Amino acid sequence: MKIRQNARHFASRKALEMPGVRSVARYGLVRLHTRVFTGKADPDRADERETHLDAFFDATMDAYLEALRAGYSEAEAREITHLQANFDFYNHGWTEMMEIPADELDAHYERYADFFETWGITIDDPLGEFEPEGGVPEAPSTPAKLDDPEHPHAEGGFADDVYVETEDGDLVVGGREEPEDVDVSRAVGVDDEAVDE
Repeated sequence: MKIRQNARHFASRKALEMPGVRSVARYGLVRLHTRVFTGKADPDRADERETHLDAFFDATMDAYLEALRAGYSEAEAREITHLQANFDFYNHGWTEMMEIPADELDAHYERYADFFETWGITIDDPLGEFEPEGGVPEAPSTPAKLDDPEHPHAEGGFADDVYVETEDGDLVVGGREEPEDVDVSRAVGVDDEAVDE
């Protein structure tokens, strides 16, 4: 998968790990992701998906933190959560929201199979053990879109590794090293102007 990575991503990671700001950062990241992906949704369907996406993305914050604890890099941990979201989008037939083509789901799953299997995550069950008690609010599916999927926001050909686009537009395989001088005040949710995905 091709993702972006900049100082704000590292700041958000640090904020999620810090008492006192973690809840603010978490809320900000959830709302940011919901806003980004409802923006990719069919406009007639975006509102009905919002509550589902809020709860789903909130659960993926726990997956992100567990991936970091397991030794995955920031880029890999974030990619894991984006894959969980893409599995969910696929299951609902929300193909217009997907970041990768449907025919690459298995290849992406296999790259992180150790993590996914540890936590009971499958393509059919994208949250696995991160599913909150009581589940995630459901939203209407559009299964007919799976018959001839359109992926206007998907980029194929990046299934063999995590590809990171830096602030300078360079494409780096595996992501960047975390800088030493991470400024938590720049984290999404902490900084009201933080808008990076």
